[in-house]
Amino acid sequence: MDLFNNIYKNKKVLVTGDTGFKGSWLCIWLKELGADVYGYALPPLTEQDNFVTTNLASQIHHTDGDIRNNKTFTEYVQQIEPEIIFHLAAQPLVIESYNNPHYNFETNLMGTVNFFEAVRNCSSVKVAINVTTDKCYQNIEQEIGYTEEDRMGGDDPYSASKGCSELITNSYLKSFFSKENTANIASARAGNVIGGGDWADNRILPDMMRAYKNKEVSAIRNPQSVRPWQFVLEPLFGYLKLGEKLLTQGKSFSGGWNFGPYPDKKYTVGNVVDEVKKIIPAIKTEISSSKEKLHEANLLQLNITKAIGKLDWKPKLNFEETIQFTIDGYLQELENKNMYQARVEQIKSYCAK
Repeated sequence: MDLFNNIYKNKKVLVTGDTGFKGSWLCIWLKELGADVYGYALPPLTEQDNFVTTNLASQIHHTDGDIRNNKTFTEYVQQIEPEIIFHLAAQPLVIESYNNPHYNFETNLMGTVNFFEAVRNCSSVKVAINVTTDKCYQNIEQEIGYTEEDRMGGDDPYSASKGCSELITNSYLKSFFSKENTANIASARAGNVIGGGDWADNRILPDMMRAYKNKEVSAIRNPQSVRPWQFVLEPLFGYLKLGEKLLTQGKSFSGGWNFGPYPDKKYTVGNVVDEVKKIIPAIKTEISSSKEKLHEANLLQLNITKAIGKLDWKPKLNFEETIQFTIDGYLQELENKNMYQARVEQIKSYCAK
């Protein structure tokens, strides 16, 4: 289960956004690696959140807090003195960024600034990774995947905020973290991450599983849109490998890193729906009749050559396995399993790949 040369064992690791989908999964993996795990985030939104169903608060040191409050967060980091920090506290939804753009920009821009200010003012921090998204790139819907050197951008408020978060990361890297005896920092850009425990609105898998649970019909938006689908443990494996390299080999691993599926494997929203129906034939869907058209990209792919070549990381699951792992995670919830242990078993199964 430990693919990281035992470097997280007994390390004090902080995860911002630990009540979120990816953040909670990351905390479980770190806990099982023997890390002393701390979490800082807003309270979970619902009783269905992965943080709640796994009773993660009993496994780690969690503190309720808002990343937008610079003074409070900086004092918290100075108090606990972590060695490694993963920053996942963010506004994560494209549609929500249209509904509340001010909150979106305040959280994703100033939250990034506050994160790096806390790192800059805490001498214990050796590694700091800002987790953003594939949507940070200026997307011209090209067939080839975007490399880490491509231009940042974004038309919708969410994508724009993540492009800005990357620019902030680069600015702090060049201005404050380029010299020796400073923290080693990087950013991690992942694709459309799916998995059990994600019940966010307006996401294809949560929407389908919610409809299935409630015996309703799920409305499918943009069935022809191509996305870089990833089971949640794929990018987390990348983040943890990146943390390992930054800690053991230093600043040569600073900068941006892409984590996605192989770019020659292109699957649409419709492909996802069809694959889910193979596993749960009783799921009912229909094409959405909504006339509201918010801007969302039709095609988005990442070039992952750098991570494969330098991090000893590569995708472990094919498309069918990605959907199977995801649906298994949801079904375990609906069957009222011991969810912390169920997540641990999925991590073990993934690592066995």
